[in-house]
Amino acid sequence: MDRLAMQTANRADENFRKLAEAFPNAVTETIDENGEVVRAIDKDVLMQEISCKVVDGYEERYQFTWPDKKKSVLLANAPINKTLRPCREESVDFDNTENLYIEGDNLEALKLLRETYLGKIKMIYIDPPYNTGNDFVYEDDFVQSAGEYLPGSGQFDDEGNRLVRNLDSNGRFHTDWLNMIYPRLRLAKDLLSDDGVIFISIDDNEAANLKKVCDEVFGRKNYLNQFAWVSNITGRQIAEFGAAKTWESILVYAKNAFQTNSLTVDISFARAHMPDAYKGFNKDIRVDERGEFAVGDTLYNHNRRFNEETRPNLVFSIFYNPATEEIITGEIGEKKDGFVELPPHKNGDGVHQYHAWRWSRQKIAKESYDLIVLPNSAGGYEIYTRIRDFHTTLLKDIITNISNGDREVQKLFDNKKYFDYPKSVALLELILNSVNDKEMTVMDFFSGSATTAHAVMQLNAEDGGRRKFIMAQFPEPCGENSGAYKAGYRNICEIGKERIRRAGKKIKEENPLAARELDVGFRVLKCDTSNMKDVYYNPADFEPSLFETAADNIKEDRSSEDLLFQVMLDLGVPLSSKIGETEIAGKKVFNVADGFLAACFDDNVTEETIREIAKQKPRYFVMRDSSMANDSVAANFEQIFVTYSPDTVRKVL
Repeated sequence: MDRLAMQTANRADENFRKLAEAFPNAVTETIDENGEVVRAIDKDVLMQEISCKVVDGYEERYQFTWPDKKKSVLLANAPINKTLRPCREESVDFDNTENLYIEGDNLEALKLLRETYLGKIKMIYIDPPYNTGNDFVYEDDFVQSAGEYLPGSGQFDDEGNRLVRNLDSNGRFHTDWLNMIYPRLRLAKDLLSDDGVIFISIDDNEAANLKKVCDEVFGRKNYLNQFAWVSNITGRQIAEFGAAKTWESILVYAKNAFQTNSLTVDISFARAHMPDAYKGFNKDIRVDERGEFAVGDTLYNHNRRFNEETRPNLVFSIFYNPATEEIITGEIGEKKDGFVELPPHKNGDGVHQYHAWRWSRQKIAKESYDLIVLPNSAGGYEIYTRIRDFHTTLLKDIITNISNGDREVQKLFDNKKYFDYPKSVALLELILNSVNDKEMTVMDFFSGSATTAHAVMQLNAEDGGRRKFIMAQFPEPCGENSGAYKAGYRNICEIGKERIRRAGKKIKEENPLAARELDVGFRVLKCDTSNMKDVYYNPADFEPSLFETAADNIKEDRSSEDLLFQVMLDLGVPLSSKIGETEIAGKKVFNVADGFLAACFDDNVTEETIREIAKQKPRYFVMRDSSMANDSVAANFEQIFVTYSPDTVRKVL
């Protein structure tokens, strides 16, 4: 049996492997400053393979950089020995829910989730610190080397603080903020699916820097838009210079813009919540053999730049038979019996003769059922598209009539104010609804008051969706003089979790028909040190005589369920998977994800237990290496699995 790593992957190693697979002839070895032979990439060979110049040293190049950026990259790549420990008592419907609430440093959370949720998150929304001079930012430790960082991560200052106030008098004001956001976005990109998108709320203080960071992390070609959210139409009247500020930005990037669908919004929702931006929409609704449709735009391309010179394949005539309503294509000026010619529109640029059509000949031939020809005021005809899904429209890049969610949160907490400037549920519903996937997993790793979780549950209740959420939040302490602290909430996580509980209850009461199917629960998982003792990772640093007393290498205060979740992280098993427990020959056996993983961490495990587990044919089986009852079990273990389940992957702790 192989031993589990029980730590996150080293992304630098992964990147080297990818490069080595693509260009094996560029892989070589060299001597480092300590005289050790180390792996290396031959720059000259790589340059030959990719046929481009490699900018080196102090050569001028276009780049966006800041102090400690290189260390920020190392921080994103460095592995950690951490785990997520389940907390049933703070969860809601722990055994059945598919939602997660992770309490801890979001950099650690992203690293721990990476293996399991790589490419599986359809949408991420974050509302990071705006860096106004009073916001708290994570103080990541850039002094340590990556090797020193490995065992601990999440360093604290002398007073035990993980977050520090980034005052605008700080000489590293922008640097500290960039070093905080950069590694987190690097990891977030890995979690996004190929058609996934990320929305990031930000104000003017770091909007320009954030745009440059996102261009580097996600690629400029994957920039989708920058929304102007008019959060305060009356305007902030405290600006020292300039006009009153009424809006904030929401940057939107795709993992791969070419695989991402357009962002749309339900017309009724848009008109109800944002009447200033979504007026009109009085469609001409008709019915044909395929059902209802709305008459859309004319088929010609209004842009004069698309003409017989730039798009010659899109300049032709369309022919319409009024008797049969048949639509075909042909050459300009051609005569066809029974058909009326609809030539391309005249181009008014003074140079070209025609506008191009928006559809090709082939598309018209295949999909003429989605075109309609109607008489025009000049006594001729015009051709339009038929819109089958006429209940949605493209999301505009201005979001109006939606303010902050102060009142929403206060109503949930008996009209008490426990959180400053929470985002509104309507804003998050709009964003969620713009991504056309009712079963997607949504992540927010600056969860704050948990508006995103609230919006996911609310939208599911409204449209029957089965969206799941993953929230992550550092337990930032509440000030002792704050109303939240006096009400018994010691940190932001306690407020966020209670908000989800209260919002979920309220949503079910208001939606009794959907209540039975609605998932308003969440599993609470808390970032902590590894369940394994140091000897598990660095056996060479310990005296051999100590091994016998530390045989299982597991910390004394950790439960079997703690071990199970670290195993799930290591093997990439979704943390929301159903977990069953059975007893086999007096031993507790976990069954995860309908037999995908079986695990037993009890002492003195006999052949009977091993045999019955093998008969269930799990994909993985994990146990402690010190759990076998005797030498006979150890000797027969492999043969038992070879006999009953040879394909099961066996691992030990």
